[in-house]
Parts: sequence; C-alpha cells; structure tokens
Amino acid sequence: MSRTMSGCCVVLLMLLGGCSAQQQPVSSPYATPSEVSRNTVLAQQLTEQAIEQMERHPDKAERLLREALTADLYYGPAHNNLGIVYLSRGMLYEAASEFEWARKLMPGHPDPRMNLALTLERAGRTDEALAAYDTALAVFPGHIQSAQALARLQLRTGRTDDRTPALLDDIALRGESDTWRQWALAQRLKMKPD
Repeated sequence: MSRTMSGCCVVLLMLLGGCSAQQQPVSSPYATPSEVSRNTVLAQQLTEQAIEQMERHPDKAERLLREALTADLYYGPAHNNLGIVYLSRGMLYEAASEFEWARKLMPGHPDPRMNLALTLERAGRTDEALAAYDTALAVFPGHIQSAQALARLQLRTGRTDDRTPALLDDIALRGESDTWRQWALAQRLKMKPD
C-alpha cells in the first residue's frame, strides 16, 4: 500500500508541477495598463472629434469619448468631456464621477474642478460647490470662469466673504463677456465700499 501511496504522490506532484509550469496570462483585467497598452494619441484624436459633436450630436460624442477611454482609461480630457455630456443630460451622479476622474488625472487644470462645482451646485450641495470652486482657483489663480461662478453662487446664496469684492472687481475687468462685466459692476455697486 505504501508503494501505491507513493506512486499516487508522485503523480500528484507531477500534475501540480505541470500546473505551475504553465505560462500565466501576461495581463489581468485588474492590472494597471502599461504605457505600451495605452493609446493616448488615439484617445486625444477621439476626444477632439467628440468635442466637435457635443452640442449637436451628444450621443455620438458620448460614443467617441467611451472609445477614447477604451484607448486610454487615464486620458483626463476624455473623462472631463464625458462629464460635460452627462451634466448636459442632468445625469449628475455620472457627471460628478467623471469630473472626479478628470480632477485626479489633470491635477493642475481648473476645468474638472469647476465642472464638478457646477454639478454639485445643480445637485443643491452648496458647501461642496463653493469648496470645489475654491480648489479650481487654488490650482489656477485668476481662472475667470471659476471666479465668475464662485462670485455668482456666493451672491445668490448670500454667502459672500472678504474675497467677494476682489472677485467682482476682477470680473468687471476681465469677465468673459460684456454681460459678465456689467453684472460684476452692478453687484459691486450694491456692496458697501471697502
């Protein structure tokens, strides 16, 4: 019996050894993509095509952005623009998720933070929106779109602070449009002089 038992052990060891000698798959769905497997150039091209389609053909833009993210999951502008598509459809949770991805992938860029703030504002989360506008201005001081949005939200909610007059002065000088500049001047005149 011991001879039979040792024969079984040898066969078992050979089988186990053969299993471990099999080549393991090169990649796993849980593995971080390598630079070689990421196609950033294609992701950029698809994102540019999507931007051209966003206003008139949002479904096509969404498809192109998803293709861009398939080419390179870590291409921040594709996440940011997909978030814009979702925000335009009122899909706030999905938009916020994409803006969070973009924010992490584009650490020095204000747009994902400002877009996240707009999403939070639409969701009625004023405190988080104000904080997100602040982070947009922290990474890009003087970003006029963020300054406009922050000042507008502060005034709309009655939550002005010592920065509000300076924001309004900046908007009055550098606002994106004449409408913004006139708005800032009118709001500044309503405030007490400092």
